[in-house]
Amino acid sequence: MRRRIKSVKNTQQITKAMKMVAAAKLKRAQDRVTASRPFAGKMSEVLGGLSSKVADEFSHPLLDERGDEKYLIVLISADKGLAGAFNANVIKATQAFLKENSAKTSAMIPVGRKGRDFFKRRNVKFTDEYIGLTGSGQVVHADAVEIANKLIKTFTEDETIDKVFIVFTEFKTVLSQKPVIEQLLPIPRTSSEGEVAGSQAEYIYEQPAPEIFGKLLPKQVETQIYKGMLESVASEQGSRMTAMDSASKNAGELIDTLTLNMNRIRQAAITKEIIEVVSGAAAA
Repeated sequence: MRRRIKSVKNTQQITKAMKMVAAAKLKRAQDRVTASRPFAGKMSEVLGGLSSKVADEFSHPLLDERGDEKYLIVLISADKGLAGAFNANVIKATQAFLKENSAKTSAMIPVGRKGRDFFKRRNVKFTDEYIGLTGSGQVVHADAVEIANKLIKTFTEDETIDKVFIVFTEFKTVLSQKPVIEQLLPIPRTSSEGEVAGSQAEYIYEQPAPEIFGKLLPKQVETQIYKGMLESVASEQGSRMTAMDSASKNAGELIDTLTLNMNRIRQAAITKEIIEVVSGAAAA
């Protein structure tokens, strides 16, 4: 019983340490997510509105609609476990999306070991994979740029890919994270938010439209992937902090229960020895 209590106490020390580390990483990740959201949101809004007003004859590989037969999914998960239901939720959302679109051919680019390992066992085709980018709890913008460049190259060279979706976990609060599926490519042409219906906004181009979109559209893909990775890391640390806090409390309750049982066993052994001594003295 003492060995078991000692083992649980050692486990409790580990879970407490992991909670503190996750809390420190969460603060940094949350600050970066909060800082990135306005830029990413405004860029999508402005670029979507701008692309909706461009002439119909304008064509760009990242903007032109294709068919609806083959999907490429960028799945962002964690490289490590012990994060509660974080990985299970994003994988479950991806499975539901694949099941809903089972009639379509799907391929995947996993970012994170947990998602890679899960779908690798289910024979999902990978066009590329990225492991170890978020294990430290930080996201490097250069990694997002590398993923975006390879993704754009794959999309433009393989004309059989009709749509690209990104799956990540959106950070809401420490206790709340939500898996999100968004279309990444082709970039949707949407009206600018807040624009009056039927109004015709005029845009003045200092450079030709192909030159502007040639620079902005790849930047938009980079921004969305970077934002997805930031959201995922913040969600992972929040989920891990909550899970380790719960594990520490459960370990404390288990230690109390084991200590109570040990004291009862010891008390029963002492009582038995006293009875034997008294019985022997009475017999003598």
